[in-house]
Amino acid sequence: MQRLNSGLVANLNIPRFTYDRASVLPGIVHIGIGAFHRAHQAFYTETVMNQSGGNWGIIGCSLRSPSVQQQLAPQDGLYTVLERGNSNRPQIVGAVQKVLVGPDDPAAIIQAIAAPTIKIISLTITEKGYCHEPARGTLNLDHPDIQHDIRHPDRPKTAPGFIVAGLRQRWKNGLPPVSVMSCDNLPNSGAVTRAVVTSLAETIDPELAQWIRDNVSFPGTMIDRIVPATTEQDIQWLENEYGYRDEGLVVAEPFTQWVIEDDFCSERPAWENAGALLVKDVAHYETMKLRLLNGSHSLLAYSGYLASYATIYQVMQDADFVALTRRFMTTAATTFSAPDNFDVAAYQQQLIDRFANPGLQHKTWQIAMDGSQKVPQRWLNSLRGVIAQNGDTRIFAFALAAWIRFVRGVDEKGESIIVSDPHAANFATIWQEHGKDYDAVVKAFFAQHSIFGSDFQENLLIQQQTADWLRNIANNGVKKALRDLLGN
Repeated sequence: MQRLNSGLVANLNIPRFTYDRASVLPGIVHIGIGAFHRAHQAFYTETVMNQSGGNWGIIGCSLRSPSVQQQLAPQDGLYTVLERGNSNRPQIVGAVQKVLVGPDDPAAIIQAIAAPTIKIISLTITEKGYCHEPARGTLNLDHPDIQHDIRHPDRPKTAPGFIVAGLRQRWKNGLPPVSVMSCDNLPNSGAVTRAVVTSLAETIDPELAQWIRDNVSFPGTMIDRIVPATTEQDIQWLENEYGYRDEGLVVAEPFTQWVIEDDFCSERPAWENAGALLVKDVAHYETMKLRLLNGSHSLLAYSGYLASYATIYQVMQDADFVALTRRFMTTAATTFSAPDNFDVAAYQQQLIDRFANPGLQHKTWQIAMDGSQKVPQRWLNSLRGVIAQNGDTRIFAFALAAWIRFVRGVDEKGESIIVSDPHAANFATIWQEHGKDYDAVVKAFFAQHSIFGSDFQENLLIQQQTADWLRNIANNGVKKALRDLLGN
């Protein structure tokens, strides 16, 4: 079976790019070229170029694995986005021009950022990629990779390090600044990106830091599309149906949303023509999505995995978990102000329907990754709001207990869980030291200031509720504990 490439495209009966790829210049450097970016920001950019052209080719950068480069390089950067819902809709995307790999050639990424045609640096690097303290939103200067970047600014390892190095080169070359746009699930994502970049720049070169403050903009965004990991079965389905093999295939739900803070110091694609919403302040949308969609997604991931459900779709076939999701979102919705004229109740129902999409096999384990980086913005900020209102905090205590039980690294059947988290070793040590003393386990977790800050360490009620739910889950299983929660 022939693999997707530029020569093959014309012979395929499938929607594809309509612009002249050979004439397009790169305009965007994107750090973190995983499946989500290719199904979301690159897809929006593709739509704009199909409508009106423009030099918005994307140079993708991977700071760890060469896997995406290995997928796309033999395919001339082409890949398919397969929308799955009530029907299947594939489209071949041509916006990505090439993929660079940081560990292989860091200078190439710095040079790409410093290229005269580049107008935007965008990021989807997940929460941990910012090397920040999630509880405070500031750069973790003690992070070993940040320490490396301070000592070796021309051979960085981190996204902040590459951005600082690239901006430094632009500054030295007398080129105009670029906009640095975060597309990750972070509260105040633009402000966090500005903080980590300028903090690192200040440590390396204070004059550069001042130039960045004076010239570079950091628009925040709210991004939304469910993009599960592509499986071999997905690739084989496309091959059987359409007659070509695509190692870079991305599977996504039909729904997509992008809210962008309109704060660019450079040119940008007309993303609004592709359906994006350009606003003055993205905070209300960002908070709503983090606390309702991402918050409930994480809750379903930890509790669902412990209940032996492999995918979110399977979890949503269990009425108790559907009820859990509704209760969680109803409680979380009391802690923020929705955007004007926005129907929050309808949004919650839409999320329930999206989670139950049978076409998506979004693995609970995948969503459960890096909980230490996600819990502060997905749960703890909502919990603080509930506490301030003297509301019912038990559902958040249940969520925290499910997460703490998950990162123990052993499921309810005694089988190992691969815990993918920057603090995994520390979590394992806590469990080893305290065993079944669940009060001590919770106290040790709440003492992790980079996650919980200081306020939860002093909140004995939340600690006790979490320890009680952890004990219930450990002794009776998560399904029985869930029924207890719903019955109260």
